[in-house]
Amino acid sequence: MDKIEHIGIAVNDLTASNALFEKLFGEPHYKIEEVASEGVRTSFFRVGPNKIELLEATNDNSPIAKFLEKKGEGIHHIAFAVANLEGEMKRLEGEGFVILPGFPKNGADNKRVAFLHPKGTNGVLVELCQEIRVAETA
Repeated sequence: MDKIEHIGIAVNDLTASNALFEKLFGEPHYKIEEVASEGVRTSFFRVGPNKIELLEATNDNSPIAKFLEKKGEGIHHIAFAVANLEGEMKRLEGEGFVILPGFPKNGADNKRVAFLHPKGTNGVLVELCQEIRVAETA
């Protein structure tokens, strides 16, 4: 793992939370993105070299909706940047970690992602992120 890529925070209302975090950080969010396959809208803030991702459910069956129903607003996950997502998944599976969903998926902010089940990480949902590199064109 290379570094903490971002910290994800589940929120009930993205618009209200964007206003709150803009006041907190003194800077506006730099991006809003929907990941329809996960039923989530995200908003990203830069805080120095770090990023914060706010996550709002777009339907009642999304993982974020279920998280909010069970735990309320708050930290949802910690994401780590990796150079080789498949290689890191294989390494971690070999160490006994459970990978969710078991294969890489496209996530927000131009990333391929996978998660480690929180039962194996002291209750912390860990996200692995690899930047999707756009092939150079001549």
